[in-house]
Amino acid sequence: MTIFDFIGLIGVLLILVAYALIQLDRVDVKHISYSVMNAVGAGLILISLSIDFNLSAAVIEGAWLVISLFGIIRAYQKRKP
Repeated sequence: MTIFDFIGLIGVLLILVAYALIQLDRVDVKHISYSVMNAVGAGLILISLSIDFNLSAAVIEGAWLVISLFGIIRAYQKRKP
């Protein structure tokens, strides 16, 4: 296993933990932590894909990253007084 495989696996773990927390009602999908875990996870997977490229995986992770960043921005804007 290379360092890039390990980075990708950490990204997968983050996305799966975020999803599990939603299913267990431990976090709200509108909470910033959910979007942050998804964004970081997708970013780490994209780093892994930069070494062993797969177009379809890169497209879905890129979309996941962009959507998560949008969620972070929205959550941050709602927190402002």
